[in-house]
Amino acid sequence: MKLLEKVTLGKQTLKNAMAMAPMTRSRANRAGVVSDLTVLYYTQRASAGLLLTEAINISEQALGSPLTPSLYNQEQIDAWKKVTKSVHDNGGAIYAQLWHTGRVGHSVDRDGKLPVAPSAIGIKGQQHFTSQGIKDYETPQELTIVEIRQIVKDYGQAAKNAIEAGFDGVELHAAFGYLPNQFLSESANLRTDEYGGSVENRNRFVLEVMQELVTAIGSDKVGVKLSPTVYYNNIENSDPEAQFKPLIQALNELPLSYIHLMNGMLPLDNHPNYPKNAVETFGSISKHLVIANAGFNKETGEAELEKGIAKIIAYGSLFLANPDLPRRFELNAEFNQLDHATMYGGSEHGYTDYPFLKD
Repeated sequence: MKLLEKVTLGKQTLKNAMAMAPMTRSRANRAGVVSDLTVLYYTQRASAGLLLTEAINISEQALGSPLTPSLYNQEQIDAWKKVTKSVHDNGGAIYAQLWHTGRVGHSVDRDGKLPVAPSAIGIKGQQHFTSQGIKDYETPQELTIVEIRQIVKDYGQAAKNAIEAGFDGVELHAAFGYLPNQFLSESANLRTDEYGGSVENRNRFVLEVMQELVTAIGSDKVGVKLSPTVYYNNIENSDPEAQFKPLIQALNELPLSYIHLMNGMLPLDNHPNYPKNAVETFGSISKHLVIANAGFNKETGEAELEKGIAKIIAYGSLFLANPDLPRRFELNAEFNQLDHATMYGGSEHGYTDYPFLKD
């Protein structure tokens, strides 16, 4: 079974071709510090070839949701050190997913400060989970050029912090409508300067951040997550291929460890210009290892690897509910069922208490 075969990622050899996908769990404290419970959570799932952490805020400005972890001060770094040491002690590899939420946030969790974005366009038709309950999105503050350049530097510092914390590498979260994805989107980015107005300019922010990450921590330690056909959080493009193919071709020139591609997770009936299979359309032009994500099970994941484009399959909810997922695949065992009510926030229930297979 290809899913259980070793695979080379950068300078590392992973014990299988299964990654645990990044999944927000909202178990940090209000200072963005993870606890010993998070150490246990990741350690339980160290049988994955690669662990991709939940999204981690790169700065105070980056925060969008309450109780999400951060990586910009020493207390936060030291807490993550316990996670990475335990994962490594159990034979695992772990990358930190770096997060700036942009307009996907609310001032009630940002000391009264409005979220920031490429353009002053709020998200419509959705609401945001805050520490004070569900609220409508606000109109974000448009970023200045000076602020954009500072955010690029913040990403570089967060990458250095991740390496100090013991992570094997970092992944830029440029998917699902967060700040980098906002720059890539015609619907969220109406700028007329060098960061907007053309495909090249909309791609500029992501490419500058990726170069900053490589410069900060070196080659073969940096990945990027993209969701070219996911229109969640009001992210839309008239022609995703015209936007993302040049981006991936430019990423080919950087010494990355992988690109992580999300297939469309929402119906595409109203988006006839959107490719039906993002992994095939965009992964086929990547020179880097491709991680495929979204909706895979054992059979479809194996079939995706057989196609030869993707080399690793990322599993989300299956890994959440089944900490020993590779063993369950190997033994054709039954799966624990996901408890949706405990996805976000809380304590050990629905977090570290999912049972392992009995010997």
